[in-house]
Amino acid sequence: MTSSPTPPSDGAAGAAEGTVIGLPTPAFSPLYQQIKGLILQSLQSGEWKPGEAIPSEMDLAARYRVSQGTVRKAIDELAAENLLVRRQGKGTFVATHAETHVQYRFLRLMPDAGDIQSEGPAERDIIDCKRLRATAEIARALALRTGDSVLQVRRVLAFAGRPTILEDLWLPGTPFKGLTAERLSDYHGAMYALFETEFGVRMVRAEEKIRAVLPDASQAALLKISKSTPLLSVERIAYTYNDVPMELRRGLYLTDTHHYRNVLS
Repeated sequence: MTSSPTPPSDGAAGAAEGTVIGLPTPAFSPLYQQIKGLILQSLQSGEWKPGEAIPSEMDLAARYRVSQGTVRKAIDELAAENLLVRRQGKGTFVATHAETHVQYRFLRLMPDAGDIQSEGPAERDIIDCKRLRATAEIARALALRTGDSVLQVRRVLAFAGRPTILEDLWLPGTPFKGLTAERLSDYHGAMYALFETEFGVRMVRAEEKIRAVLPDASQAALLKISKSTPLLSVERIAYTYNDVPMELRRGLYLTDTHHYRNVLS
């Protein structure tokens, strides 16, 4: 028989272990980082679903046999990373893309007048949704093997009736089995909220590369612009827990009435 692993303790031995249960960490990892890893495991496994409350700091401290302060520090980091949300007087909840103020977290294109929420939701037109085999480039971006199944989606987002964003997305085939153009068209919330609620995939962070480009003929036609119109090209890889890539997205942004806004700190 094998014995179950025990949570780290606040004692010297626990702090010196340097490993979170089930997760490799550097030697002498701070104890709160080990607790953070354990909480991440529960988030990844779906023990606590997006939008649900997690146990109180006191309950988690008892569960992991550490001090409440250690748990609080772990939760503070997860909240700073937008994985958890603290609500005064209510507790701590798993962050969700279904919340209005979170829906625009990964959308940085802002109208020159007002803000993205006052502009209202984008009108979405799903141009294509098909399954194909990953090229070497797509496979590399999504940590797949060349030839693995991927889902490719093309859509146009329009604001006030004007096409503004053309996006091509590639998703690993297995986690998104059953995703169709009809499901995308029928869902009226944020796409990441759909991924979260119906496929159990939560995007927690993203990396982007930005450059200026000119559209090709088909891109210009979909955006209803000339081929000489400059566009902002934004290539994004979005990750779920433990830095697993789950989406490659290439967007072309029309910026004559919008601008790309980022906050640096």
